[in-house]
This record gives sequence, C-alpha cells and structure tokens, in this order.
Amino acid sequence: MSAPVRFALAGFGAWGKFHAQSIAQNPEAHLVAISAPSEASRAEARQLYPDAQIFADSLEMIAQVDFDILDIVTPSHTHREIALAAMQKGKHVLLEKPMAITLDDCKAITAGAREHGVHLAVGHELRLSSQWGRIKEIIDAGTIGDPQYVLVELLRKPYRLGASGWRYDQNRVGSWVLEEPIHFFDLARWYLESSGDPVELYAYGNSRDPQRPTLYDNFSAMFKYPNGSYAVVSQTLAAFEHHQTVKVSGTKGALWAGWSGALDRTLEPTAFLRVFDGEKLEEVTLTKQSGEVFELREEIAQSIAMVRHGKPPIATGLDGLWSAGLCLVAEESIRQGKPLPVADMLKF
Repeated sequence: MSAPVRFALAGFGAWGKFHAQSIAQNPEAHLVAISAPSEASRAEARQLYPDAQIFADSLEMIAQVDFDILDIVTPSHTHREIALAAMQKGKHVLLEKPMAITLDDCKAITAGAREHGVHLAVGHELRLSSQWGRIKEIIDAGTIGDPQYVLVELLRKPYRLGASGWRYDQNRVGSWVLEEPIHFFDLARWYLESSGDPVELYAYGNSRDPQRPTLYDNFSAMFKYPNGSYAVVSQTLAAFEHHQTVKVSGTKGALWAGWSGALDRTLEPTAFLRVFDGEKLEEVTLTKQSGEVFELREEIAQSIAMVRHGKPPIATGLDGLWSAGLCLVAEESIRQGKPLPVADMLKF
C-alpha cells in the first residue's frame, strides 16, 4: 500500500476545521502540519491533532515542513502569497475559493502552478456533489437536449463573521459576491460548458447595512453566451436557514433540483432532483447525501488522486480564475449600472 499523502493545512477557522477532519478521516492522507494565527486555535489543533506540527505562520510552516500538498483555508486576501510560497517549493496546492480577491492575484497563482509544474485544485466542491454533479452528468448525457438556460439561486441567513471579522471587512473579503455566488457562477458555467465561454454579464445588488453598501445582501447577475444561452445567478442573505435551487432547461427537456438545511453545513439536509426528458418526468434517487461537508470529503479524496496519479482536479486554476473573474465583473457591472463584456478576462 502506498504511503499516505502528506497534507499541510493553512488555516484552522470554522471551515479549516472541517478540512482538518476530512483529511484526518481519510486513511490515505496524513495531516502533518497546521498553521493558525490565534493561540486559542493552535491550542485546539494541538489537542485534536497531536501528531501534527502546529505553527502560527503559514509561510514558516511551508519553509520548515516536508509535505506533498498544501490545503489553503485562510482569508481570501492571503491566498496569493501562501499558494506561491508552496508552489515555489514544488508542492501541490488545494486552494479554497475564491482563489484570490483580484484578477491579478488569480492569474499569478494560475501562472505559478504552470511555472513550477505543480497541480492546483480550486475548492469548487459542489462539482463533486451527488446532486449538483449529477446534474452535469444528466446534461452531458443529452437527456434534456442542449442546455439553453440555467438558474442557480440561494436563500440563506447572513454570513458568519469569520476570524477577527474578516468576512465583514471589504479589504480582506474583497466582496460577498466572491463568498458564495462564486460557487453558483462556477456551476452555471460548468453546466453551460457546451456553449463555450460567456461574453457579457449584467448584475444588480443592494444592502440592508448603510455602513456596508457594497457588501450586497441581495445579489443577482445574468450572463450570456454567443449561441444565445444564458444563466442567472441570484442570492439573498436577508433570509433564513439555507436553501439552494437549480433549474436547467434545454432543447428537449428540463430539470429542477433543491437542497434545504438549517445551515449550509447541516448533516441531515433534504434534497431532490427531478428530470423531464420531454416525455416523462423522473424523480432521480440520490445515492449519497448532498452538502458541502460531504463534498469536502470527496475533494480531499480527489486531491490524493491528483498527488499520487496526476489525476486532473475537478476544478482547475483556470476554472477558479473564471469563477472569481465573473464575480469581479459582476461587482463592476453593479458599480457602472450596465452590462459588461467578459471575453478579455483570461488574457495574461
């Protein structure tokens, strides 16, 4: 049996702890090091993972520890420096979304992986979902014909503050559009892959908080393709619980899926997927639970395969660049109050 893949984990906040659990629970992985900025988090990490080396600084961890892949779950504005430090050491990277908060940083990370010959996986774990991933399989099978319209919509309560309130600090979070709608841009673009690349985007947003008018509680965007297909991505944080909907219509049929839980990390959610092939309606049986906690486990397994066998990541650096870029174009569209082109986004 092959030796376990050695993971170093940068970040041990609320979501970082789930990453640590998923790594530790996988028999083919070994969590060798964790970095966390606060003493309280480091103390908890020492208690939970006594075999791991614990650091206050991610760069120090990268310099001192021998590992195979770095899993980065730190605030978004830190991603570029940490990812490039690992890549320069010849290490693979699993990078939480958004891969960065500026296009320049996203491009630098993507270029760094190419320059140093390492694999880069971006944390769009919804692609690995038994529910959201199954939709892509149904589309690719031609069940609903060529996809022409995609809606991805979320209704939920406001975001968690994050360590030291970083998620409510625009200098560190970049944008709330980069927090959750980024997943929906990624899914919609993935579902419409056969249409090529999107060419134009128009977005709207508003906020309940007069002190943070550009951290949008309500956000909607529409982007279109040269062949006339288009997608709508919409979110409200001014609501309750966590409820996600996906609808796709094609030239033959359509599908509708929903997921609901008290929280996004609910371990017992309710979910459904209904498919109409143009003649009959089918309720698809989901063989595994859907939800980001479960999909994270799949993401760790995919990362192990990436390191061991060179298996391409489910979401590449280019995918991460596109999803972050669409979010940033959406922000600019709201500021300018008009549709904007997106075709030049990937030039670097």
